Amino acid sequence: MADKKLIEKDRRFHESFLKKVGNGIIVFILKIISILPFWIVFGISDFLYVIIKYLVRYRKQVITENLQHAFPEKADDEITKIRNKFYRHFCDLWLETVKMHSMSYENMQKHMVLIGAEKLNKYYDQGRSVVILTFHYNNWEWCTAMQPEVKQQGLIVYNPIRGNHAMEKFLTHSREKWGAKCVPLHRSGREIVKYNLQGKATLAVLAADQTPPANAQFWTTFLNREAPFFSGPEKIAIRGNQPVVFAHTRKLKRGTYSVELIELVAEPKDVDPNEILLRYVRKIEEIIREEPAYYLWSHRRWKHTRPEGIDLTT
Repeated sequence: MADKKLIEKDRRFHESFLKKVGNGIIVFILKIISILPFWIVFGISDFLYVIIKYLVRYRKQVITENLQHAFPEKADDEITKIRNKFYRHFCDLWLETVKMHSMSYENMQKHMVLIGAEKLNKYYDQGRSVVILTFHYNNWEWCTAMQPEVKQQGLIVYNPIRGNHAMEKFLTHSREKWGAKCVPLHRSGREIVKYNLQGKATLAVLAADQTPPANAQFWTTFLNREAPFFSGPEKIAIRGNQPVVFAHTRKLKRGTYSVELIELVAEPKDVDPNEILLRYVRKIEEIIREEPAYYLWSHRRWKHTRPEGIDLTT
């Protein structure tokens, strides 16, 4: 959960009594949904799909504009097909995340297959921590289920939810239930260093495609538009010479995924500045272009303009 110091510093984390009660009721309902069998959960997802596509039209303009910029070569009917497929996947993703709260590890193994755990365990045997980079594609939340198959202590770096302590607790439970630890973004560097000073190898898992402030120092082209990226993952990797591994989540069928661990950089200290982030960005572009509907297009990813004085990295 968001720590007290953060709540005191940023009043957006404050939660009024009425809001707290309402959020608690919503989370109670989600807990009930999480114990339902998958066929009912996906039935609820189908219902939500109709609601957000035809009634709410959830962020339709944002999604359409993002797709048009990313794929200028595609006709309007192709953009519409991708958007509709995204809506269906988005509903599944939301309900799958809810479902994870009550899933046993045995059940999760039937729905998420990990490929390449031996790569991480090889580094553990060498006494090395690893940085895992993922992104908001397919079901990134289920990646936390890799913890029982790897030897390093998983540290899930995340942004605390503002003004909803019940939801934060709900999601934290889901992410930590198989042994990983959630670490707020603002404390991630210190936590990783603390574990390493104790001689404990870690697995820092970061969805590194989130939008940083406009004054971020790393800017590059991402799906045909300029976009900033957090430089923290690269700094963590280089500081401790921690290998960087990319987690590629594929959707095998509805409710079933594979997560393939792909080595991105074995020796970060030997690469040029910004090379790690560039490899990461180009990799996620390649994956998105291959199957675009599963990316989080509703996110306002390109809302910033590159400030003067900051170069574009290519």
